[in-house]
Amino acid sequence: MRRTIFSIFTHRILANSNSARTTFFYSNPLNPKPNGGFAFFRRFSFTRRPPEPDPNDPSTLMKEDGVSVCCQMWLENFREPDRIATNLSSYLRRFELWVLAYQKVSADETGAYVPRNTIERSALEDLLALRNAVLDNRFRWGARLDFFLKSPKDKTDYGSLSKRKIKAILTTSQPAPFQDKIVQEVLFMILEPVYETRFSPKSFAFRPGRNAHTVLRVIRSSFAGYLWYIKGDLSTILDGMKVGFVINALMRDVRDKKVIDLVKSALVTPVITTKVGEDGVKKKKIKRKYQKKRVLAEDEPKPDPYWLETFFGFAPEEGEKTPSWGHCGILSPLLANICLDELDRWMEGKSKEFYRPSKSDVIWNSPEGEAERGNTSWPEFVPTSGPDKTRKMDYIRYGGHILIGVRGPRADVATLRKQLIEFVDQKYMLKLDNESLPIEHITKGIMFLDHVLCRRVVYPTLRYTATGGKIISEKGVGTLLSVTASLKQCIKQFRKLSFLKGDRDPDPQPCFRMFHATQAHTNAQMNKFLSTMVEWYRYADNRKKIVNFCSYIIRGSLAKLYAAKYKLRSRAKVYKIGARNLGRPLKEKKGQSPEYHNLLRMGLAESIDGLQYTRMSLVPETDYTPFPSNWRPNHEKALLEYIRLEDPKTLEGQKSCIREQGLVSPQDYTSMLVWNYKRNAIMMDQLSLLKSASSNAGQDEQLLLGSNQEDHDHVTKEMEENNEGIHVAQM
Repeated sequence: MRRTIFSIFTHRILANSNSARTTFFYSNPLNPKPNGGFAFFRRFSFTRRPPEPDPNDPSTLMKEDGVSVCCQMWLENFREPDRIATNLSSYLRRFELWVLAYQKVSADETGAYVPRNTIERSALEDLLALRNAVLDNRFRWGARLDFFLKSPKDKTDYGSLSKRKIKAILTTSQPAPFQDKIVQEVLFMILEPVYETRFSPKSFAFRPGRNAHTVLRVIRSSFAGYLWYIKGDLSTILDGMKVGFVINALMRDVRDKKVIDLVKSALVTPVITTKVGEDGVKKKKIKRKYQKKRVLAEDEPKPDPYWLETFFGFAPEEGEKTPSWGHCGILSPLLANICLDELDRWMEGKSKEFYRPSKSDVIWNSPEGEAERGNTSWPEFVPTSGPDKTRKMDYIRYGGHILIGVRGPRADVATLRKQLIEFVDQKYMLKLDNESLPIEHITKGIMFLDHVLCRRVVYPTLRYTATGGKIISEKGVGTLLSVTASLKQCIKQFRKLSFLKGDRDPDPQPCFRMFHATQAHTNAQMNKFLSTMVEWYRYADNRKKIVNFCSYIIRGSLAKLYAAKYKLRSRAKVYKIGARNLGRPLKEKKGQSPEYHNLLRMGLAESIDGLQYTRMSLVPETDYTPFPSNWRPNHEKALLEYIRLEDPKTLEGQKSCIREQGLVSPQDYTSMLVWNYKRNAIMMDQLSLLKSASSNAGQDEQLLLGSNQEDHDHVTKEMEENNEGIHVAQM
């Protein structure tokens, strides 16, 4: 009976197994073989395989963290920067990247970060369906009704919509779908490390670790001594380019068909830009009653605060335009840099051709051109140029705007401009003329990123002799490059934001947008705006002056606002009650006799922060930190350092260098300390016991028999040895 049950049990196990080899064993209960059961289990243990992970289960696909996968991509591309990427589809299959993209886009949509372990199971299954659709070429850009994945804040039931609403969704411009943003984010995470190792160091816009401040620091350190400047506006390229040219530029370094097809379909798919009411049908105006403003929930995205919205209004001309090509979204700035990288490389080659050193010049007189420029403590100080001086040029690009500095005769600058016009016409099909690429002298001032590049002449020094006479040095006149914030541009931006009126004598206007806010909230918003302005003008020579002007405008605007709000008639009355920084309350509540500081101490009044930078002495100084010539962003330094330390040759070289100099590495020193502690720890305990016992015995002998000089010397010697042993153990 037992054998019969065993045979049935073995049959069921093998029938339900998932092994590739399906073999059935039956044992005869009437004629059993010896050790049949053990032979079966031995055979079963070798034929059965572990179950494979379910490809449709999202939890089994998240093996690593998405950030670690991104770090792996960055390291691979920085190890081999010139390698052509041919297998990017393997990263497109990594579900960890899709989860990370979902977290990023959800944070932008909802305004709150979503941890990976809090993502709902249904959202992960929809995300997996979106990934499979992309891999199987079933994904379509710009879908309006057919979604694989919806936004967490989108509660619309598209199955129950009326025909009118469906028509409005299909025929009018709508924000980019949530699933499109996720696919764009995944492609961006895959393509960015591939091209960041290849981009020219002369490009600074739409790249991690580089911003407008980096451009200003490069200009201050590298453009000193240039007299002629060419400023060009190629921003029309950012409006759009031919799809074939973009794909050809992309295929120079990426040869993955899946990724190329995704980018191409995003560029080719048309975007509906019709707005509501543009179809020619006049709609009746419906008068609606006043609706009370709805309070936003915690998971809803909050609008930009007033100070941030105001600061965005100060964006310079070079940073206003952001490319947006088709359905590419955040991929558009990266694709624009890929297309314009060929221009950067061409300009780098022209810089090398243009360089002609002169032995009679005190700077750039070496063939390599890497010699020190003038005074090392004051790198902006350079002597004036002439016909017998060195010819040199430099180039930077910020988005679609370029700046070329030239040291040499104007005829060479005109030749360079002609070559640049021909190259842009041939490569980008963009017609430029001399007016779009003007040649300007440094004395007129060159506007770039709302900063004026000019020079200050350093005249010969006066030296006094012992008899009182003065001697003028025979050295040539030097120049100093000055990067100054444009006050005219600042007034223009304030006028655009309705903070003031007038040009020559600007008059602050009341900021009525903050009329319904409290005094504490209004002051806090303007303090954040002022702090941001202080950081924006960090590298301007006139930082104190420009920030003091911004503080004056904002303080005058708030004073007029408070005068209208609290009916105080004039700004003088406001300053008298609220102090110079508007930090005291302008309106006291009825029935509160104690003063403001007593109410604040008791917690019955709201704390009001006064405006910052009300005096010029409170504004920080200009940042003149030297900018290294071989500068790299921090993340690139960390990657290169990690790759260098990962190489075993680096460790061997460090060890040999340490041995040659007779030093000890920190690891060996730590090992020596641990070994000494282990060797002397037991000795220290024994010596401490011996010390206490000998001291007690010595005291008893002195009390009973009296002290003996020889025993006293012996005890003293032992105590000294014990102290030395304890000291060694402690070390």
